[in-house]
Parts: sequence; structure tokens; C-alpha cells
Amino acid sequence: MASSQNQSSRQGSNASRKVLITGVSKGLGRALALELATHGHTIIGCSRDQTKLDSLQEQLSKSSSIQHFLFALDVRSNKKVEELAQIIGKQKLVPDIIVNNAGLAHEQVKIWELDAQDFDNVIDTNIKGIANVLRHFLPLMMATKQGIVVNISSSAGRDTHENFSAYCSSKWAIEGLSKCVAKGVAEGMAVVALDPGFICTDMLHLLLGDAATRCQSPQKWAVKAATMILDFTSKDNGASLTIEDEISAGTLLKTSDI
Repeated sequence: MASSQNQSSRQGSNASRKVLITGVSKGLGRALALELATHGHTIIGCSRDQTKLDSLQEQLSKSSSIQHFLFALDVRSNKKVEELAQIIGKQKLVPDIIVNNAGLAHEQVKIWELDAQDFDNVIDTNIKGIANVLRHFLPLMMATKQGIVVNISSSAGRDTHENFSAYCSSKWAIEGLSKCVAKGVAEGMAVVALDPGFICTDMLHLLLGDAATRCQSPQKWAVKAATMILDFTSKDNGASLTIEDEISAGTLLKTSDI
């Protein structure tokens, strides 16, 4: 019980945290990294795009005097994620918080119209990518019996849409995976599935077309998201939570081409 109380106290403090964010180079991951860095937290990020990582590193350097650590890798590669975990462990950078944000979507089509490779890319990134991170980073966090893991889910993981079979399936899987893993982590830790709401990103444009422009910017979202994520404690373990938005899913979907 004491460890849970210690974790809750630690997470409720203003102490600097080490935050690992996957898919950090653009969209939600980039906005969240910049917001957290502005408030004195150390960013450990990864992405496939070295050019975008370089520009993010420059932005982080301007917004914070703290050293941040960015790595070019694809979370779909179990070997590469394992190597990253080894580096992080050796450098004593074990994260206090992990945000499994890396994800892919696909165009609006029936499953029989979706290219097999596109289906595989979504499943491999959205499910296997998160599984790879959990596989190699949770043991590091378990050793300290503290840490928060946030798996970015979606309203699509709590509902169904005929034209988003692969994307919905991947997010339903993340909801289930999060709850399963939550049962096995140490007392004082938490694994949370988080629906981020609707944000105007490249991914949402792919899913909803022009309707995405009605949504909030990643920067506005990141202010709310950072506060919520930093406030998670062991009491949230196994929960499916949502960052509330000004626009409802029903309203947005009615204005799209779905």
C-alpha cells in the first residue's frame, strides 16, 4: 500500500519526469513533447523520420535548457526497440512515463478493398509496436516499482466503423492489451488506455477528410493532455480514459464522408 501512496505522491508533485514518447516527430507526439519540455520534463522520443527528429531537437533546445534524447527507429522492429531499452537502461534514463503514441491509419474503405500491406502496416504499428515497447521497457520500470504507461487508443477502439476495419481493430486490441497488462504490473504502477479525442492531424485528415479541420490543434490539445497525463497515478491502473473535447464524435462523423 505504501508504494501506491508513494507513486501517487510522486506523480502529483511538480518534480521533473522522464517521459518516453513514441511517434514523437509530428502530430500529437511532437506537440506533447514540446509542451512537457516547456515545463521542465525530460523527453526521450523516437520516430522513423530523422529529418523531423532533427527539427524537433532544435525546437526542444530553444524551449528548454534540459537535455533531451531522440532516437530514429521503427517501433515495429522488436530488435530496435530492445536496443533502445538497453541504451536507456545503461544511461539511467528509465522513463517515469511512457506514452505509446506511434500509430497509423488508413483510408476509408471496406476490408476487401484495403490493400493487404496497408492492413499489415496498421496492425504492426498500432499493436505490435506498442507490444514491443511494453516487452522491453516494462521490466525496467517494474524494477523500480513505479511508472505510468499511457497507450494511445481512440474512440474507434470503443465503437465500430465499417470503413475503418484495420484501424478500429487495432484500437480495440489496445484497449484489451492495456487492461491485460495492467493486471500484471507492480503495485504503484499504472497502464492506461487513453482516447485523445479529435485533433486536427494528418491522421485525422486521412480518416475524416475536411471534417478534421473543425477539430482543435495539436498544440491546444497538448496543454490538456500534458496536465492529465502528469496527474495519472496507480489508482488509474487498467482504466480506459478520455481527454474530453468540445466536439462530439457523433457531430464530427456526421460532417465527414463516412
